[in-house]
Order: sequence, then C-alpha cells, then structure tokens
Amino acid sequence: MKLLHYLCMLLSLSVPAWSAEAGRIVVVPLRTDVSQAQFYFVRRALKTAEREGARAFIIDMSTYGGDAKAAINTMDALLKTNVPTFTFVDDKAISAGALIAIATKKIYMAPSAVIGAAAPVTSGGADLPQTMADKVVSTLSAMARAACQQNGHNPEIAEAFIQKEKELKIGDVVIDKSDSLLTLSAQEAAHLYDGKPLLAAGIANSLDEVIAAADLGHGEVHRIEPTGFERLALWITAAAPLLLLGGIIGGYIEFKIPGFGIAGLISIICFTLFFLGHYVAGLAGWETAVCFALGVALVVGELVVHPGTILPGLVGAALIVCALLYAMVDRWPSQPFWPTQEMLLRPLMNLALAIVAAILIGYALASYLPRTSFYRRFVLAAELPHGAALERDPAALLVAHGTEGVARTMLRPSGKAEFGARLVDVVSRGDFIEAGAPVRVILVEGARVVVEPA
Repeated sequence: MKLLHYLCMLLSLSVPAWSAEAGRIVVVPLRTDVSQAQFYFVRRALKTAEREGARAFIIDMSTYGGDAKAAINTMDALLKTNVPTFTFVDDKAISAGALIAIATKKIYMAPSAVIGAAAPVTSGGADLPQTMADKVVSTLSAMARAACQQNGHNPEIAEAFIQKEKELKIGDVVIDKSDSLLTLSAQEAAHLYDGKPLLAAGIANSLDEVIAAADLGHGEVHRIEPTGFERLALWITAAAPLLLLGGIIGGYIEFKIPGFGIAGLISIICFTLFFLGHYVAGLAGWETAVCFALGVALVVGELVVHPGTILPGLVGAALIVCALLYAMVDRWPSQPFWPTQEMLLRPLMNLALAIVAAILIGYALASYLPRTSFYRRFVLAAELPHGAALERDPAALLVAHGTEGVARTMLRPSGKAEFGARLVDVVSRGDFIEAGAPVRVILVEGARVVVEPA
C-alpha cells in the first residue's frame, strides 16, 4: 500500500496545482433533468476543481428537476468539497434543481429566473402515496435544512420549497402561505429583509456579472462539459463485480492456453471498461489504472521472465488488489489518502464477490478445460511445428503411462520434460509446474503426453 501511495502522489504531481489567488473558475452546466448520470458528471467536475485548487465552482443551471436520489447525491458532493460553490440560475431551478442550488454557498439569478417547488412526486408527476410521501418529505427536509445551515441560507425557505403546509414568515411579513409550495422569482429571492437577501445573493444577466458580483477576480474560466460517457459509467459502476470477474477469468484462461487469444482480449476489455467507468463516474483517477498495469507487469514477469523470485510477484499482486479497491473508493482530493472503513466497505464487497466467483469458475475450468477439444487444439497448435512430418515414428519418442521424469522447462501448462534420456513435449492438466519439479505421465494420446506433479 505504501508503494501505491507514493506512486499516486508522484502521478498527482503532473496535475497543475493552483493557488487560491491564481486558480481557475470552473463552470459546469446543469441544463437537463437531474439524473444519476448528471450526478457522476458534477462529482467528477468537483474533484477536478478541487485537485486544481480552483477558486470557485459555478453551476450554470436551468432545469425542471429530476431524480430525488441523484439530487441528494449531488447535494452531498457539493457539501463535501472545499472549493467555494455558486449557482447561477439563468432560467429555472425547479424541484431537484432548487435542492441542488441551496447546497451551494451563494445563489445568483437572472432577472426572469425562478426557483422552488421541490415537493417530491412520482416519475409521472403524480403525488406520492401518503406514507411514502411522509418519509421522502422528512428526509429531503432534513437534508435541505442541513444544507441551508451549512451555507448560510434560511432553513425555513428549504422547508417551504418542499412542504405545502409550511408558512414562511420573515418578521411580520408572510412570504408564502401554508396552502402552496414556495416558488420565488429572482426579485423575490434577492429582496432584502433586515439587510439580508431572502435567498439569492444578487441578480445577474450573465456569468460574467456573477463572477464580478461574487468578487472572484479575473481568473481563467474553465467550462467542463459532460463527456457523453456518464450514462455509460452508471452501468459500468453497477456492473463492477461482473467486469472484475470477466477480467480475472479471461486472464486465467489466457495463462492456461499458450499464445494470445480471445480470453486475453476479453480480460483487457473488462479491466479497461472497469477503470474507464470509475474514472468517468468521478471515483478514480488514471493513477489507479497505471498502478494496476504495473502490478500486472510484475506478476507476468514473475511467471514468465524470472520465475521463482517471488518478491516481484507479491508486490505486483498487492498493487493489483490495491488499484482495484482504490478505483472504487469515493475519495475527495482534500481527504486523507487512506480510505476509511465506510469508504472501503462496498469496494471490498465487490472485489470479494468477484474473487470468490473467479475461484469457483477457475476450479471448474482447471478440471474440465484440458479435456475439451478447444483446449487441445490450442495446445497442439503451439506444440507441433510446421513443415515436413517427423522422420521417426512419433510413438517412438513417447513414454508409457506412469513413467516419472523431471520438468526441464516451466509448464504453463505446456513445456518439456525429461524421462531418462528422452526430452519430450508435455502438457499439464492446467497447473503451472516449475522447472526441475518431478512429474508423472498420466495420459498418452498419440503425440500428446499429459503429466502431473509426481
């Protein structure tokens, strides 16, 4: 883990570090329905802004709302970051959009913009059943109050956005009666009561005016757009155990069959999708993929280039496991490198599920794969040379069932073994056998000799 820590720190040095005075102003659009894919995009952009030391993070918002769960996740992300957050409502922030807006430090609105009406409804727009509505309203109200308190907004405004029965009063002035959801125009939201705006910090016609009104200086404005892969990332992160299983099993089969084939390609595709999906979802950086590739290189080197040295293989295996776990951890740049138990729980469950399934499937493949014509075709194709037939009868080169000898090359699973003075091409039942290990012939089929450790 320490080696992974140092590698990640070294790779992170390639990301420019911006001071609070010189940092960029990061702007992200939220102009579609609020969704889980949209949350992945916002989280990725927030982490990018935090790594770069951005001076501000501005959401350019125009939305009718969307998924309540995605809105809650987005609120959590906005409340976690240490970058100052702003919302510019240049048209509307309705329902889930209003909840996301109050999770930012300051809200600015275009002259014709509106915000509010955040009561939860079904996907079709109908009211929720009473029991369900009570639970959801209670949860959203609690989260919205906490967000307002953290950002200096009036918590009663958030409750009036969500609850019809909530009457909103500032002093003796009734802002909203208890028979409707609160929706504010820009002028109402920016109106001063006792010298303090009701909700919006000001009215602005453009992002440039927001930047000037918020006194953010003249830093570079960096607009981050959705990549188009966020929706794909939703499915990839959900399918993480299956991708891990496909990658592990594909790699296992590739090592069992000489040469490079379909199994190896499937393994590469599965692991690439795994890391790509978690990167797009804002969970992992590219350093995890680099550490994984380094770990694979060390393990392959241990098995093929310098077998028996042990240490490179152990280090490589540790890097692989740590990279796979760390790719699934939702860690923010401002948090300590070492993840907490809560952060590790889901990644550990995903990895454990994939490893257990891979062991069971690998055992089944080790037992049955060598008996299949598919496996024999690949092994024989690697062992039999092209060209003219042998001048001697091949049977004269073979040995009898039960003969014991010594492996002269590592069997992966094919190689050479010596029986007396004879050097014979052999294949194991799927196990790797080190050079110099005693072996015993268990099957002779024509030119094919199958052995096991003696």
